Amino acid sequence: MKRTYFFGFILLMIVSMVWVLAEKDTPPADGAQFWTYITETNPYTEWKPWPGYLDIYPGQSPHGAFLKLYVNDKAFKAIQDEKMPMPAGSIIVKENYGEDKETLMAVTPMYKVMDYNPEGGDWFWAKYGAEGDVMASGKVQGCIDCHIKRKDKDWLFSLK
Repeated sequence: MKRTYFFGFILLMIVSMVWVLAEKDTPPADGAQFWTYITETNPYTEWKPWPGYLDIYPGQSPHGAFLKLYVNDKAFKAIQDEKMPMPAGSIIVKENYGEDKETLMAVTPMYKVMDYNPEGGDWFWAKYGAEGDVMASGKVQGCIDCHIKRKDKDWLFSLK
């Protein structure tokens, strides 16, 4: 009986440690902390591009004249496996460029957070200036109002 409790305790400790480590890899839904995560902890510029969007491509308002899309591994796998909606932890980062295709105007990520905002597809939205200043973050109504047109596609315009 003591042996069963001992092994049960060990199993509980192992599961707890795995859960804590997994949570550590998940950025908070906070504008400033999220910027640190996508630029320092896990730099988005080292991620894969969205499949089919390998280079800079023409954009439109409210984003830049030209855009570049990056996705983290979780989002990339969901896209490749055609599993929508994307799972919690998926991150999409859009670089917004000016007419010259070189001047970074803004960075606009979407981050899927479980139970964060069911009315907005559970997406955390943000807009950062070129230097990382938080221009908007959270349940950004302008983002939600536009992306609701694609609610059936997990709020994503990049899905065909």
